[in-house]
Amino acid sequence: MNVSLERSFAEQQDRADALAKMRDAFRVPTRADGTEQVYLCGHSLGLQPKTVGSIVQEELESWARRAVDGHFESQRPWLNYHERFAPSLARLVGAQPLEVVAMNTLTVNLHLMLATFYRPTRERSKILVEKHAFSSDRYAVASQVRLHGFDPQTAMLEIGPRAGEEAVRTEDVLALIEREGAQIATVMLPGVQYLNGQRFDLRAIAEQAHRAGCRVGFDLAHAIGNVPLALHDSGADFAVWCHYKYLNAGPGAIGGCFVHERHARDSDLVRLAGWWGHDKASRFQMPHDFQPLPGAEGWQISNLPILAAAPLLASLPLFDAAGLPALRAKSIRMTGYLESLLRAQLADSVTILTPADPEARGCQLSLRLKRTPSEAHKVFDALAAAGFTGDWREPDVIRVAPVPLYNTFVEVWEFAAALGRTLR
Repeated sequence: MNVSLERSFAEQQDRADALAKMRDAFRVPTRADGTEQVYLCGHSLGLQPKTVGSIVQEELESWARRAVDGHFESQRPWLNYHERFAPSLARLVGAQPLEVVAMNTLTVNLHLMLATFYRPTRERSKILVEKHAFSSDRYAVASQVRLHGFDPQTAMLEIGPRAGEEAVRTEDVLALIEREGAQIATVMLPGVQYLNGQRFDLRAIAEQAHRAGCRVGFDLAHAIGNVPLALHDSGADFAVWCHYKYLNAGPGAIGGCFVHERHARDSDLVRLAGWWGHDKASRFQMPHDFQPLPGAEGWQISNLPILAAAPLLASLPLFDAAGLPALRAKSIRMTGYLESLLRAQLADSVTILTPADPEARGCQLSLRLKRTPSEAHKVFDALAAAGFTGDWREPDVIRVAPVPLYNTFVEVWEFAAALGRTLR
């Protein structure tokens, strides 16, 4: 990206930005002096859409006025509340509405999916994971391995970067699956790696896994709402995600799940069942035997927590209004702009861990300062005190994400300038 280092360049980019008005839909945290923070932490918790309060209040009022009848008679009946999310979520992950459902939380959904799609045998007991996977994924996978009577030390097959590199090479993933595939029951990898922001090639991995006879699923926590996804076309068996990062549904919001259409009506698949996954026509007749709903809905356990789900109704229309292609185009420009500023001005002080290829990343850049970890943490703390919000990951990584829905080019310029001042 050809850029000028002057602030005026960033100002011009913002004036030309067709999505600039989307920022007005969010509440931006403020500094002590009342000015807006430069919030670059949407990869951890997205900002609050301004309409969240009224939507949640409407559900509270419905509960107060109607009580149990709110399930059937409210403005948005609670009985089928989850169905409202499916069309927008399907567009975001590149799936059919039948293939997606909003339910539970990310790790709960991962356990539900692994209960079905990790069915190890003596010959095929391994599950392929990313070496630096987010800890909750690792804990879930290890516990599933133990649940089936295997040892995580031998059954968890790890793939990591080559020595001296930060990102996992796709060819290394594919080669490992080809080499070890006969022993792998399930491949479980991220869509975007949480620490370094690397984007994985879902289709190539899923195709190779299926050629080897493996099931395959993805954790899309850092991918949904960040990068284009084509889950249905990738052929993945399942995927899970949260809605509180780029989807802006608030802390502890409900999660989401994808199950490929080819599994939609396979009632013989082993699953951890609950009554909300039962056929709607007979659910309230409380039949003795479980009859799963077709599609991802059939993996539901309980009725939706309405107050945790309501904020998603404020966020998803914003994605539909902006359009993922336009958001992705802006994301590429904005993240490329931040990268250009850092390389031009701070190359001697900052290492960018995230891949340079825009197709191999989302909007997040992970930075390592050329200081000791304690010195780097002091820099991070100074930036936070000045109203620049990213996050710190031990032992020495600062993650920042210019989110196209609400961040500006001027904010990117200001962050780079503030980092330079603090380092000096």
